[in-house]
Amino acid sequence: MKHYQLNVDPRILELLGPNLYTNIYYVLAELIANAYDADAKNVYIVSGKDEIRVEDDGHGMSYEAGDIARYLNVAGVSRISEDDSKTQSGNRRKMGRKGVGKLAALSVSEKVEILTVANDERSGFILARRPENGNELKAIEDEKIVFEHIAEHGTAIIMRNPQYRLHKTLASVKRNLLKIFPLVGTDFKIHVIRGDEALTVDDFDRSVMGELSTLITLGDRFQPLCDLVPDSYPDRRADLVDSRAKKTHPLNLKANDGIDHEYTLVVEGWIGTYKSTRGRKAEMTDFPDNFISLFANEKLGEFNILPVVGQNKLNEVYVVGQLHVDLFELTELPDMALSNRQGYKSDDPRYEVVRDFVRNELLAEILKKRETFADLANAEKKRLKEISQRAGEEELRRSVDAFRKKASEDAAKDLFSLGSNVSQEKMQEAISKSLNTNSPDIGLKMRVDAQKKRILISQTYPDKSFADIIFQMLVFNNVPAEDILYTNCDDEVCRVPEGRGVYDYLREFFVDSYSTQKIFVLFVTSQNTKVSWGAITEVGASWITQVDHKIFNIHPFRPEHPLNDEVQWQSTNREESTSGELWMIPLNADIFCQKIEAVCDALEYAKKTRLENKNHLETLIPIRSA
Repeated sequence: MKHYQLNVDPRILELLGPNLYTNIYYVLAELIANAYDADAKNVYIVSGKDEIRVEDDGHGMSYEAGDIARYLNVAGVSRISEDDSKTQSGNRRKMGRKGVGKLAALSVSEKVEILTVANDERSGFILARRPENGNELKAIEDEKIVFEHIAEHGTAIIMRNPQYRLHKTLASVKRNLLKIFPLVGTDFKIHVIRGDEALTVDDFDRSVMGELSTLITLGDRFQPLCDLVPDSYPDRRADLVDSRAKKTHPLNLKANDGIDHEYTLVVEGWIGTYKSTRGRKAEMTDFPDNFISLFANEKLGEFNILPVVGQNKLNEVYVVGQLHVDLFELTELPDMALSNRQGYKSDDPRYEVVRDFVRNELLAEILKKRETFADLANAEKKRLKEISQRAGEEELRRSVDAFRKKASEDAAKDLFSLGSNVSQEKMQEAISKSLNTNSPDIGLKMRVDAQKKRILISQTYPDKSFADIIFQMLVFNNVPAEDILYTNCDDEVCRVPEGRGVYDYLREFFVDSYSTQKIFVLFVTSQNTKVSWGAITEVGASWITQVDHKIFNIHPFRPEHPLNDEVQWQSTNREESTSGELWMIPLNADIFCQKIEAVCDALEYAKKTRLENKNHLETLIPIRSA
């Protein structure tokens, strides 16, 4: 009979377990790092109804060989010297050091099952915040030691009744994991599974490069990333994309032996700026899209130092980067990581050097490149606008000349046909008829059409979260934000202009325009609609003016006349009637995409495919069975 003895006061588990980590993704990062140190090639993160399971195909742990005893030696240092800093295969550098990462799962669950197989030997036990028998952990019978995705060797961590949950969409889980664990590829893959859904986590570097406008790389191994950045302005590419040597800085540090030694701090990695922040959705459980992360030995040490190094400049919202400083984790030097592995000691000389370098040099340089990109983009917009304006002026001149000639000819014919004894009233009618008949030929109409908003998102502020999804899907389908009127939008270009009254602006939108430009109103209806005077006003205005509209409804509300409730509307579910998390069933997700695409077709925007739209929608809202 195997005995699993915890080599620490069991009260430590209750004290540290719940408080060690504050985010499910940091917990997963620790478990993934353990799998990496075990030379695993695959990690499987399985999200079930009542559990989160993490399996890997690493070496596993042998009871007979003492692996499990070492595992249960909580806070036992895993790296003492450089000689033991490599994994069993000798091909990887160990990420773990403090020996407390094994407690990460206790931040999620009160009881965690540890299952492992090595050399055909199966072992299993329960790690709990409050062990029933003191240091003696409850063993799991061999017949209950089963795995879902591994066969010959590996380990499974099962977190029962987790207190944290993964994001509802696998796409968002993938996005978060990519940000905190970049070391994925052909030799190390992370698989995320929920029911029949599954995806594999790819390389974050390559996935993000296509979204960048500028880039600075440090070190030869990151130089190939430059080729992945789009070539927006070929003549000025050297000003936007820059490959540099790694940054080095000499340091005199006291090692664990108490003796001062000379070291060289090396900074590698990359930093860049996004083309645009439009269409990005910030969620409570998500990491922000703008960040500068610090890694050591390929493991995340601190997710975001941007608040530390930033100067609160407007362009910092575009910044993203990952910097690698292996000296942070050199075994012979004191450990500078915080106990929760979510940051570094800010007073460590190594940290201070990196902080000052990023703050004073690297961040300033990438922001300068961002300004260059913005200047180029604005210059291009100005150039195209000037071309359009000149063409419009020429067209207007021709139209006015043609109007004068045709209107005078038609008026003369009508007056001649009336004879000599015609009243002044009849003459005015003939002239007015000629003007009204020929006025559409003036190019003014076309100019008004081009300047007019084309889509109104009608909603109440309590339904903003759903309206945001509609807005982001429109933008994703190449609808310019400036073509959308959305009074509660985070993007200023979509809101009512500063100093203008909302209702006056809406009156111009619906009534006072000479334009015959096709307009669409997208109504977000819910229980909140019937108590919103503004929403009711917009419904009435659209009915009177007979504009086209689509309905995006939040159950259990039922749209009624004067809205066109005789055609199919899109329906979205909400956890509570007037607030709470939104979600869709697959059918209504498809209808949602169908209606967005229909608007794009009517207004001649270059829409995405149905598959592209459904995949993007899954990153914005959970889609699940009823």
